[in-house]
Amino acid sequence: MNTVDPHTLTGAYALGALPEHEAARFARHLARCPACDLEVRELQETAARLALAVAEVPPAGLRTRVLAALPDVRQLPPAPHRATVIPLRPRPRRNNGGLPYLAAVACLVVAVAAGGLAARAQHEADRQRDRSTRAEQQAAVLNALMAAPDATFRTTALKGGGSGTVVASEQQGRTAFVYHGLPALPDGRVYQLWYSRAGSMLPAGLVGTGRAGGAMLLTGTPRGADGVGVTAEPRGGSSRPTSPPLALVPL
Repeated sequence: MNTVDPHTLTGAYALGALPEHEAARFARHLARCPACDLEVRELQETAARLALAVAEVPPAGLRTRVLAALPDVRQLPPAPHRATVIPLRPRPRRNNGGLPYLAAVACLVVAVAAGGLAARAQHEADRQRDRSTRAEQQAAVLNALMAAPDATFRTTALKGGGSGTVVASEQQGRTAFVYHGLPALPDGRVYQLWYSRAGSMLPAGLVGTGRAGGAMLLTGTPRGADGVGVTAEPRGGSSRPTSPPLALVPL
């Protein structure tokens, strides 16, 4: 700012490219320079219009390619301690001096869009890792449950189709439901599991939708329960059964 004409920094200021201390000085310059203040506002409006103009939905396979390439992407080196501000152009001319600024704004928009895509890809990769970790932990619990010395296995057919096996262990304090051939329910309904205790039905979890077969751990413990029930409930489940049980397996 000491050696650069402040009138040439309108573009860098509009794009947020000035270091913090120089941006503060330039803001004070704007307070006493109506011409620069007007030009900064015009450039910011242009940046906003360009951002809308170049926004588009990424190709279907782009996220997959980005996720696959993430492990091989090196981090950027640290930025230099001091930044040198290079004027984008001399004192602006209203008739033909806007093109370099438009190009700079377009580059900025593309860079921001690419950074957003990379952030979303990293977030999705983190979610995939979390899901994989949870699946591995559940598989380990299921294996321990089925290998428990007091584990019981009881299989039954469900009304409407499919079958289920209830695996329970008092020692482990866990129950699992292994199911096969469950037909899709109409109207977005879901299969819900229940513990039967002294005539009361207590919610024990929802069976994952869209899968005809699989295994899941019930919430809660089998201690004190005399059976496990399966019903068809509205989307999201119910606090108590709203239809007759499709199956009731004694424990």
